[in-house]
Amino acid sequence: MEEKVYVEEEIDLRDLFKIIWNRKIFILVFTFVVTLLAVVYVSIKTPIYEVKALLEIGSYKTEIVNNQGQSSIQTIDLDNANELSKKLSMIFIDLKKNEKDKEFEITKINLSKGMKSFIEVSSESTSNDLGIKGLNEIITYTKDIHSKLLKDVKEKNDLEIKNIDLLISNIQNDKIVNINKKIELYDQNIINLEEQMKSVTETLENMNTLDYSITALKLMEKRDISNEIIENKSKLYDLIEEKENITNIDLNKLLERKKLLETLSLPHNFKNTEVVGNILTDDNPIKPKKALIVVVAFVTGFVLAIFMVFFIQFVSTMRKEK
Repeated sequence: MEEKVYVEEEIDLRDLFKIIWNRKIFILVFTFVVTLLAVVYVSIKTPIYEVKALLEIGSYKTEIVNNQGQSSIQTIDLDNANELSKKLSMIFIDLKKNEKDKEFEITKINLSKGMKSFIEVSSESTSNDLGIKGLNEIITYTKDIHSKLLKDVKEKNDLEIKNIDLLISNIQNDKIVNINKKIELYDQNIINLEEQMKSVTETLENMNTLDYSITALKLMEKRDISNEIIENKSKLYDLIEEKENITNIDLNKLLERKKLLETLSLPHNFKNTEVVGNILTDDNPIKPKKALIVVVAFVTGFVLAIFMVFFIQFVSTMRKEK
């Protein structure tokens, strides 16, 4: 029984191969035509090139003061990479999706893996030049926005520097000048009081010791002058200390702050968004994939030709049986 089934299957396989062999010309011609059509298609199909770029988000340096009052210089990104990529995707991909007769198409705006301040951008077009044009639109748009942010930061620093200059000028031309005048005034008062003290002392030395009432008055006058001298000297010392504090502490703090802001405003501390390296291009188009299309067409044509041969044989057999 098993031998009979085996013989029948062997006969069936021979019949199948016989059918294929009898129709080999049709199969070859059909496969050749399908393959040829694929070759013609990939030849006339407009090639699409892909252009890529890696954008590094710009930054600037500024002073950060923590809760403990300690300051440090930190680098601040001009934008959040995730939010920026979403914004650019909406403007250059979503809003232009249905736009007709586009010279280029932005296909990808994504965060770069493992790098929080980098964005990958891709553009497809019929030539590398048009693809680069598409990327340059994104680059220019982003740089313009970030350039304004950098300008605002610099203007803020410049404004603070001007305010510091005004404070320094106020200290040097007003406060210190007024203090110096007061110091001169107290110096002169002390000199006058000391001369009065000298005069009273001489008067007491030359007076008749028996004239107690006048002596008492002169002693009281001498005591009052002495108290005034002490009071004036105390105020003089306070003014000198105030002048030293303003000069050595307040003024120095303002000068240090000004110097820091001037340093932070130097060009190397302001970095706009830039393309890392160069825009990447490829002389080989990504579409159509010629070799793949031709191979798939050849296999598909061959399989379809065999199927059609069997189908034709099946229809022919059905007609004979009728």
